[in-house]
Amino acid sequence: MSNAYVEIKEQIPSHVTLIAVSKTYSTDRITEVYSLGQRDFGENKVQELLEKSTQLPNDIRWHLIGHLQTNKVKQVLPFVHLIHAVDSEKLVDKIQQESEKIGVKTAILLQVKIASEDTKYGLSKQECLKILNQYAANNYPNISIKGLMGMASFTDDRTLIASEFEILQSLYDAVKEEHSFDTLSMGMSDDFPIAIAHGSTMVRIGSKIFGSRNY
Repeated sequence: MSNAYVEIKEQIPSHVTLIAVSKTYSTDRITEVYSLGQRDFGENKVQELLEKSTQLPNDIRWHLIGHLQTNKVKQVLPFVHLIHAVDSEKLVDKIQQESEKIGVKTAILLQVKIASEDTKYGLSKQECLKILNQYAANNYPNISIKGLMGMASFTDDRTLIASEFEILQSLYDAVKEEHSFDTLSMGMSDDFPIAIAHGSTMVRIGSKIFGSRNY
C-alpha cells in the first residue's frame, strides 16, 4: 500500500490537494498512509468519521465527501475540516444555523451536478448562482464557501468525462474571483488525470491508495 500511495503522489502536481478516501478502511490502514505524510482523509458517512476521529491523530484534516443529511449536520461540525457535497439551499441554511449555534465558521464546497447519471446529487448552475448571490450578500456569516465540486459520470467514455469536467471548470472560472475561491474539487481514482487537466485543485482517491479490500 505504501508503494501505491507514493506512486499516486508522484502523479499529482504540488498545487493539487490529495484527499485519501478512507471510507470503509480500518484505522490501521489509515495510520499507515498517515505515516507517509498524508493528512487529508475523506469519509462519506458521519458516524464513521466521528468514530475514526477519536481514534486517530488530531492533526488529520477530515473531509466529509458523501451526501450529508440535514439531521447529521450538528454532529459533524466540530470534527470536519471541509464539507464537500453541499447540494441544496436547505443544507446550506442548516449548516449556517448549526454553525452559528456553536460559534464556528464552517468551510464547504457547493456540489454542482455535471454527470448525466440520475444517481448523482448536485445543484443546477442556477441553484448554485442563487446560493452564491446570497453568500455575497453576507446571508451566511458562519459559512466559508471555498469553491465547487462535482462528479463525472461513471463511464469509460473519456470524452464524456472531459466534457463534464469542462462544464464545472467553466462555472468555477466565472465565479472564483468574485468569491475568492481556491478549490475546484473533481476527480477520483479512475479519472483524476482528466480532472487535473481541466483545472482541478483537489482530487479524491481511495482504492488506488488503499486497495480494493479492507482488513
